[in-house]
Amino acid sequence: MTQSQLQEQLRSLRLGHFAQALQQQQGQATTYEDMSFEERLGLLAQHEIHCRQSTKVKRLLKQASLRLDAHASRLEYRSERGLRKDKIGSLLSGQYLHHAHNIIITGATGCGKTYLACALAKQACEQHHAVRYYRLGQLLDELNIGHADGSYRQQLAQIAKKKLLILDDWGMEKLNVRQANDLLDVMEERYQNTSTIIASQLPVAEWYKLMTNPTVADALLDRLLHNSHRIELMGESMRKLDQSDHLR
Repeated sequence: MTQSQLQEQLRSLRLGHFAQALQQQQGQATTYEDMSFEERLGLLAQHEIHCRQSTKVKRLLKQASLRLDAHASRLEYRSERGLRKDKIGSLLSGQYLHHAHNIIITGATGCGKTYLACALAKQACEQHHAVRYYRLGQLLDELNIGHADGSYRQQLAQIAKKKLLILDDWGMEKLNVRQANDLLDVMEERYQNTSTIIASQLPVAEWYKLMTNPTVADALLDRLLHNSHRIELMGESMRKLDQSDHLR
């Protein structure tokens, strides 16, 4: 069998990265001449696995549509922020996803709620979980369109498949009857199966006032707050602090 035929067979088996690494080994024969067949084969397999995993993470990140390119390694743990390394470390491990727990992040404007939510979401993508970020208003608008064009149930099914859903800017406006019912439908589909991160300027104690129907409010908040991890960010705006540091 010729090298070109072997390359073609590997690509037909969707082992393109394997084939690429094999070409590299063949082009640098002296580098690998002291290695056994099994060792060289192991290197090729490792390269294929690594590339597939990297491609999967890139795809998941693209599908997540995160608002910020946030990194867990860049989180600020200043004492006045109320952000504990042990708690965040536990969440970054992804255990909350396996137990279908939610995360509630509250705090004033600019305190880093969105950044923290996106950092947790990026970590989830790197752990090969399907993620989707929405600003709450964006999700409600899309669901409203779904009612109009008949795709509402399909939208709910798609959202339910996401291991992690991020709802940012929660509580910016009061919810009308349909919006509250739509959110209840979303959470009902996800309850005890998947995780949701809520980022809100509004303290949890005031969420009940966002909805006019107390029955829907009770049901929705029960599904959101049950088995939830709560993080209350405090201190000055991170934007102001960053600007101050830059001026220095």
